[in-house]
Amino acid sequence: MTHSGSYSDYPQSRRRRSRGRTVVSTVVALAVTVGVGYWGYSSLIADEGSDDPQVVDATAELQKFLDAWRAADAPRAGRLTDSPSNAESLIKSVMTNLDPSKTEISAGDGEKKAEGEVEVPFTVKMTLPGAGDYSWDSKADVRKADGKWKVEFHTETVHPEMVPGQTLALKTRDRAPILDTNGDDLESASLVGMVDDRTGKGMSGLQARYDKQLTGGPGPMKSVVVVDRQSGQVVKKLTGTKASPGEPVRTTIDPEVQEAAAEALAGVKKNAAIVAIDPSNGHILAAANMPSGMNRALEGRYPPGSTFKVVTAAALLKQGMRPSDPGDCPKFTRVNGQRFENQDQFVLPAGSTFKDNFAHSCNTFFVNSRAKLSSSALHDTAEAFGIGGAWDVGTTTYDGSVPVATSDNEKSASTIGQARVQASPLVMASVAATAKAGVFRQPVLVPGAVKKKYEAPSRLDSGVVAALRQMMRATVTEGAGWALKGIPGEPHAKTGTAEFGSETPPRTHAWMIGFQGDRNLAWSVLLEDGGSGGSDAGPIAAKFLKSLVG
Repeated sequence: MTHSGSYSDYPQSRRRRSRGRTVVSTVVALAVTVGVGYWGYSSLIADEGSDDPQVVDATAELQKFLDAWRAADAPRAGRLTDSPSNAESLIKSVMTNLDPSKTEISAGDGEKKAEGEVEVPFTVKMTLPGAGDYSWDSKADVRKADGKWKVEFHTETVHPEMVPGQTLALKTRDRAPILDTNGDDLESASLVGMVDDRTGKGMSGLQARYDKQLTGGPGPMKSVVVVDRQSGQVVKKLTGTKASPGEPVRTTIDPEVQEAAAEALAGVKKNAAIVAIDPSNGHILAAANMPSGMNRALEGRYPPGSTFKVVTAAALLKQGMRPSDPGDCPKFTRVNGQRFENQDQFVLPAGSTFKDNFAHSCNTFFVNSRAKLSSSALHDTAEAFGIGGAWDVGTTTYDGSVPVATSDNEKSASTIGQARVQASPLVMASVAATAKAGVFRQPVLVPGAVKKKYEAPSRLDSGVVAALRQMMRATVTEGAGWALKGIPGEPHAKTGTAEFGSETPPRTHAWMIGFQGDRNLAWSVLLEDGGSGGSDAGPIAAKFLKSLVG
């Protein structure tokens, strides 16, 4: 029963029959049998007390307190008690900690204990974030002093399971950890993701994908507990779940490589990402993002620009070209009226080779070589690098796309990683890893969750792989990858400057991909809207590698 809070509004005839009323009704029936008249019946009702004005007034006063509590108006609730400061403090603490989305508190039938003293039971019902519906019964004494009714406040009034010095709170179900390859807690916000503090559920990243495993199964994510107000320690658990303990999620992330990637991005003002892979098994060793949050390292979709020339070069090599073959590099070339040019319209001297054009990233050479390729050649060669497949990595990834060209102009743009060619930093790191290993090995982040690795439908010829390695090394020693010169481990690389948008001149993403000759490490660096691959992405890659060999 809900009372309105004033005596005049309080119903004069009760609809709900209390146990006391039932007893009285029986007595009345007997009384009528022996000749007790109407007035005798009325006096019995008064004696029983269910319509006693003191009960009515005391209950109405308590309901005012309960209404203030329900509205989280702790100061008003406190003023309606004999201990305003204590009541205000505890009501505020409970409502802040529980943060209910819905609250109902209603008084039951009061009982007169003595003159000016009434005990009134009440029920609290709340809908709590992460814990669901929770209700409990309590009671309060309401006393009359100096002509005014006041709620006698005790800690137990709020909840009978509490004693002074305690409050109610929500405790999130213990989550199992997300681990790196060494079994230690993984420290990467973009990979690990976030947990909703309000509901206790994983919101993003691995926390969301493996929420059930980490928490032990379905059921409330939070439980209602009694805690010590000073220490915050849980004293008693009031609700809970029968879910089993959560199981950790173990990743392939190498903390040393991850730290080097994060340090390389420190201070970068643009959106950026670094991915590192072990070419021998596809294990993702690092995936760093700047800023953290969006996992652009694994999920981002970008034109790869000239880093895609690794794939184009593989397609040309497959057609019989050799790194030593001569090739011109004019400042620009036209295809059906569309002009393609080199960055800053550079040219290479007469006598330059395929290797030279690759190392210096000459766009016009690759565009002019398109006639050697069928409309599906780049699509087919990209498949040997795993691009466009459905990768089962253990987390959400974007696995690239190289559509079959529908026009000569589209094929021209595709040779230099533009048009509809799309890739993530993970995909381009995998391209470098494939060049290193000689075979595509699908990247993996959570081995225990991978059901079936994607297998490339074709493989690169050994001669193609050897030539790619030779040209990627030349990119560092004599080409656009100059930022990596002198770094131990024989780094091999390919730079990329990818146009995007419709501005004139176009804005560009900066890329560099590569691998180490002396260890199983392939990597990709992306700098969004970052300028040039060689001069802007290159120094970031150099910083990353120096951290690992220094």
